[in-house]
Amino acid sequence: MCGIAGIATLDGSPARERVKAMCDSILHRGPDGEGIFVAPGVGLGMRRLAIIDLNTGDQPVTNTSGTIIVVFNGEIYNYRELRQDLIDKGHSFRSSGDSEVIPHLYEEYGMDFIARMNGMFAIALWDSRERRLLLTRDRAGIKPLYYSLRNGTLFFGSEVKAILVAGGSNREINPRGVDQLLTFEYTASPTTLFRDVHKLPAGGWLVWTKGDLQQGRFWSLPKSVTMLDESEEAIAERVRTTVTAAVRRQLVSDVPIGAFLSGGIDSSIMVAAMSEVSPTPPMTFSVGFGEASYSEVEYARVVAAHCGTQHHEEILSPDYLSILPEVVSQLDQPIADFSVFPTLLVARMARRRVTVALGGDGGDELFAGYDAYQADRYAHAALDWLPRSLRQALDKCAQLTPLGRDKRGVVNQLRRFLEGAALPSRWQHMRWMVFLSNRGREQLYSPEFQAAVAGQTGEIISEMLDGGSASRLDDQMRCDLRFYLPEDILAKVDMMSMASSLEARVPYLDNEVIDLALTIPAHLKVRGGVRKYILKKAFKDRLPASILGRGKEGFSMPMKNWLNQEWNGLMHDLLCADNLRADGLFDAAAVQRLMREHEARKQNHSHLLWGLMVFQLWKQRFQSCTT
Repeated sequence: MCGIAGIATLDGSPARERVKAMCDSILHRGPDGEGIFVAPGVGLGMRRLAIIDLNTGDQPVTNTSGTIIVVFNGEIYNYRELRQDLIDKGHSFRSSGDSEVIPHLYEEYGMDFIARMNGMFAIALWDSRERRLLLTRDRAGIKPLYYSLRNGTLFFGSEVKAILVAGGSNREINPRGVDQLLTFEYTASPTTLFRDVHKLPAGGWLVWTKGDLQQGRFWSLPKSVTMLDESEEAIAERVRTTVTAAVRRQLVSDVPIGAFLSGGIDSSIMVAAMSEVSPTPPMTFSVGFGEASYSEVEYARVVAAHCGTQHHEEILSPDYLSILPEVVSQLDQPIADFSVFPTLLVARMARRRVTVALGGDGGDELFAGYDAYQADRYAHAALDWLPRSLRQALDKCAQLTPLGRDKRGVVNQLRRFLEGAALPSRWQHMRWMVFLSNRGREQLYSPEFQAAVAGQTGEIISEMLDGGSASRLDDQMRCDLRFYLPEDILAKVDMMSMASSLEARVPYLDNEVIDLALTIPAHLKVRGGVRKYILKKAFKDRLPASILGRGKEGFSMPMKNWLNQEWNGLMHDLLCADNLRADGLFDAAAVQRLMREHEARKQNHSHLLWGLMVFQLWKQRFQSCTT
């Protein structure tokens, strides 16, 4: 595990100091060591967080002849099998870890090598014979990779800040990126907030050869799959054995390893599987919060006791404003998800005892765990036949009712539910994923900004909901697997865990788990109102019924309350008229109205207001000429 960065150029060799500066900017990703390779046409760098092969696992790594050079961020979980296959074909190795497998795989299989790896990775590979640089990223999008091309020179890095310190961007704001940030709370690959910096898509590859770029995908969600035609019991057994095997694979480590335990379904099942295959009681980590509706720590305690883990927890009442600069420093490609704060805090807590932590991300998208999936079923059952006049009356009542302070409340949820009912049927899944409507955009954006992004949100939503699956539910899960999971959830976890020099692994996104989940019929994922039905059935004898019967909570913070209390002054400072006029993007009066409505608790504008604040914080931190 580490961070990678580098330059490919047409003119001579990149300065070693320039590559080192890129590595220094991502020191937190790898405090245990540094490796730099510079040769005519290329400079590769990495920062290492030592996990496997502590003594001989340094990078860059090469093939035997030294013609293929690799820097790599992540873990290859099937590297032992790949290594043995390569040995059988005549390859020899100097180290015992996973990194050295990569150049030999490329030498043996060419571009086809990428699909043979089961892991999380971002890879930069220099083929000196062809003077070719290959960049690629794991198929689920667990590990990030950014790039820019300026006058034929390619810059890349695990974080945008590595590109900025090397002069790889002119730092011009991308209107499409700003619009996506406010609409979705993230940007969809390849878009970032800089016009000339791009995200390599999940499952994607890029090849730079003498200043020219080619791009493609080595993996994407299959357009169609053959659904399993087996008994419910047989499929449940498949799920259990496959998830458990993935957890076992991801326990490989030469340093202490633990797990994030929220008390929710996914992390609880993962810990149950971990306790089965770990040679010692696993360490688990939970954080709780002062506001009861935002804390799940009591459920985590139940799971930890049931599974016999070495459990560590903290009830936090931190000064969140004091950690805001640390959070912002990691948001060089910003997301406006509130849960960046608890994610950083639990990662920081875990890092005091372990270097690697397993998490439960991906379970909701693969096994249908989100509220949105149930809401869609209710919408069709309850609202399709309801007269439009009655829907409008319900909506009006909900809008007039004051909002509650809790994370979830009847009024809060009813408003979002009824808002979604007004969308076209095919788009109703987006009710939970869109935080800025077309009407809101017209009121908030300047005419110039509106013209710059006209129509793009509809294009993205159409791409998200591209259809073609066996069921409406499958289409919705595919949407979340392609966009929400890699662009928000996994990006957030990577940013905040690596800020703490902690490796976060995700067993649910193991290749074999993904491949299996895609073949499970939708009616086994949601049955009789029970979400994740088949996953729960698979582990029904490993966890208490009180845990398996829980609903989805999510990892969030009371931002709507903060903006009216502790964070109110910061909100007004960041969103003052002078700042907004300087951008030329937003109508200052419209923003003032949003703040007034939120402060009066007439509307919950916390998502949109925080998105605007994140943009201002990002601009102050990263648009200047220094990072």
